[in-house]
Amino acid sequence: MAITGRDLELEEKRLEEVLKLLNDKLAKMGETIFEGEDKFLEFRKYAWENRRAMDAQELNQVNVESELEANQLLMKREYFKRLYRIKDNPYFASVVFEDEEGDRFSVYLGLTYLKDDDYGNIIYDWRSPICSLFYDYEVGPASYAAPEGPIKGNLLRKRQYKIVGAKLVSAFDNSISIDDELLQEVLATNNNEKMKNIVNTIQQEQNHVIRNVRDKTLIVSGIAGSGKTSVALHRIAFLLYKIKNLTSNDVLILSPNQIFTEYISNVLPELGEDNTLQTTFNDYLGSVITEFSSVEPFMDFIGKYYTDKEKDIELVSYKQSDGIIQDIDLYIEDYVRKARMVHDFTENKIYDVRKEEINSLLHERYNMLPFFERVDLIAEKLSEQNYKGSIKKKPTYRKLIFENSSFKKDYKDIYLGFFSSDFCKIRMQNKDIREFLNSKTIKYEDALLFVYMKGLLEGFGYERDIRQVVIDEAQDYSYLQYLIISKIFRNSNFTILGDVNQTINPYYKYESLDILANLFKQSKCISLTKTYRSSPEIIAFTNKILGLNHVCAIRKTEQVPLIHRTDSKELTNDIAYLRDKYKSVAVITRDSQTSSKLYEALKEDYPISLLNGNSEEFNKELVVLPAYLAKGLEFDSVIVYSDKESKYLKNEKNLLYVACTRAQHELIVYSS
Repeated sequence: MAITGRDLELEEKRLEEVLKLLNDKLAKMGETIFEGEDKFLEFRKYAWENRRAMDAQELNQVNVESELEANQLLMKREYFKRLYRIKDNPYFASVVFEDEEGDRFSVYLGLTYLKDDDYGNIIYDWRSPICSLFYDYEVGPASYAAPEGPIKGNLLRKRQYKIVGAKLVSAFDNSISIDDELLQEVLATNNNEKMKNIVNTIQQEQNHVIRNVRDKTLIVSGIAGSGKTSVALHRIAFLLYKIKNLTSNDVLILSPNQIFTEYISNVLPELGEDNTLQTTFNDYLGSVITEFSSVEPFMDFIGKYYTDKEKDIELVSYKQSDGIIQDIDLYIEDYVRKARMVHDFTENKIYDVRKEEINSLLHERYNMLPFFERVDLIAEKLSEQNYKGSIKKKPTYRKLIFENSSFKKDYKDIYLGFFSSDFCKIRMQNKDIREFLNSKTIKYEDALLFVYMKGLLEGFGYERDIRQVVIDEAQDYSYLQYLIISKIFRNSNFTILGDVNQTINPYYKYESLDILANLFKQSKCISLTKTYRSSPEIIAFTNKILGLNHVCAIRKTEQVPLIHRTDSKELTNDIAYLRDKYKSVAVITRDSQTSSKLYEALKEDYPISLLNGNSEEFNKELVVLPAYLAKGLEFDSVIVYSDKESKYLKNEKNLLYVACTRAQHELIVYSS
């Protein structure tokens, strides 16, 4: 309920006072930083000019002091930037809390904190423990975590503010109710080019994910529009605030594609944090597979299915199955068991090496290591043994071992060997083998198996510097991919987010993401059951596509009827109608061929963007794209287009569901 009268006057006065304190703080900090930089440069100049007069201990002390000064200056600059970012909008909410001792105090929430020597805490960082009162409780009994233990009491008031250009536009009191005024206002706002932060509208179920530091792995299943990606990014910001010495360079986001990476690029900087490391699983595959020039992108892989270019569905399905993992394990075990040195050899016509000695080392002493790692270690030991501790002859001994053995380090040959072995359930045809050997690009389904086989034989690279891994669109990663990820980041914490209803891989689908708890230990599975994206009318329609009934809609009804079309001639009229009404319009097709066809037909009349697997950014004003590239994105309005040549099949309901759930306010569906 909007506040008026005396309450509004008091809030306006407080805002004026906070803005004055904030501007004074910025002015003082700017002066301090300027002076500090001058002193730091003078200090560095003095140290440089006098370096020859100092002994080693004095030089070391100067370097330590210099580094300390630099770090302090950097911290001051970072805090100054955060304060400057909030100078026109210092806070967005407040609570009044009374503890069990009867002490009453107000807490104002902002993107960063502000303290004053005379007044104490003026603004609290939204991530501080006391701010959980705002996100987790209605007016009434409440508590928050403190160093000395939980502080219990009563939440007397929750208030939210809309501050624009350092002016208080409105303020209103609310509860945790899902239809609170600010949330509904945000949901009603037309979509922008990139994702924004949601600190002023984080809901209780989202907050429990964001602030969880107890569990090593969080597996979050969230329906379309539940804010999974926003929650993931705000969780990263919270962990950077909460965990000592954790930096953005210690966090990795596995993104589905570069479009998605660009779309989320503003959120962490808005929250005052640097963007983290980001990559795609395809990038990882490309870094490991040196036997081919490139790896087929995931989107091209599934695009072949939807454009009927994949001719051997049965073989690809087998390669994507969980069952092939055990088949490959057994094949590699057999390969290693049969691997033997078959000849003795002499190095440099001096040093004799007996095959029995090497076989004993391979299969007994070093049998706990990956096989080709054993070969490397044996070569190193032979060099040290015969050349007074030097390992310079290691490459020579490695070469001689391979030349006199029954095995070769030829991963292409080893990989193809599986498909002619008794462990394989479906054989590759000769034409497929020739294509594999002659192509410079390895197919996506082969790349996953190739990397896994390579990891079993030489070990999976260990990323010890990554402490937190975030995986979005988790439903599109197979169990084999998670197995590989768990071996690479074996000491990392994970946040895994997805929705099995939005699976776009036609060959692979989870019943539930909870199965991943068997792979990642100390896991907790959480569900997000409310959707904030679409209008009730759109949600009612998308529920019917998959027969869902558990979706809880938050957005109030917009009373905009969902439009069905059968005549493709209406498309240009619909585009013109939606462009007049909304900031962002997407035409989503079943496949990339239809997207390209529409783009060519429309580009002369409209400023339209075409998204494909190579796109990195786009203009959301008007865009055409295939459904399998639309995951994670949202638009004010969506036209789901299909014709007789590109209609959705009965087994493609999930793809249609993805397309339709991209719409926030209005949806038009074409069907043949």
